[in-house]
Amino acid sequence: MLSSKPIQGKYSFASAGAGTQSHLAGEQFRLSLGLDLVHVPFNGGAPSVASVVAGHTPIGFTSPTAAAPQIKDGKLRALAETGKTRSQTLLDVETMGSWLSRIEGDSWVGVLVPAGTPKDIITLLNREIVTIISQPDMKERLVTLGYDPVAGTPEEFAQRIKVEIGTWGKVIRAANIKAQ
Repeated sequence: MLSSKPIQGKYSFASAGAGTQSHLAGEQFRLSLGLDLVHVPFNGGAPSVASVVAGHTPIGFTSPTAAAPQIKDGKLRALAETGKTRSQTLLDVETMGSWLSRIEGDSWVGVLVPAGTPKDIITLLNREIVTIISQPDMKERLVTLGYDPVAGTPEEFAQRIKVEIGTWGKVIRAANIKAQ
C-alpha cells in the first residue's frame, strides 16, 4: 500500500487493473476494515503508481517492483506490504500482517504446464527451474527486480494455488468483482 499524502476520509485506490492482485489486495483491505474506498483500475502497475505519485489517486496497491524506485526517491511513502514477509526489495517496510493479521496477499509468479503433461517432463522442468533459481546471480537479479525467489515442488505449488483460490475467491465474491 502506497500513499503520496496523509490518508483521511473517503478516498480512491489505484491498482494495475480490474481483477489483478493489486485490485484484490485493495478490496481485501477495504472489506477487512469496512472502509469507503473506490477502486480506480489502470492498465498496469506503472500507470497506477504514476497516478499516486501525481496525487490523482491518493492510495495505491502495487508490487514492490513497480513502486520501489519512487519509494527510494522519496516520491511515495510505503505504508505497508501485503505479503507474509518483508520484501527483500523494501526491507524497511513493515508487513500489513504485523499490525492487521486479516490482510495478507503475496503477489507471485509460477510456471504452469497443460493438464496431462507427463510426470517425467514435470519433474525435469521443476529440477531445472529450481537449479536456475538457486544460482546466486539469478537470486540477486530476481531480488533486484523486486521478487523474492522461492523454489519448491510441483505439489507445494499446487497446494498454494488451491489456498489462493479459496482466499481470493472470498474477496472476489464479497467485493462483487465481475469478469470484464
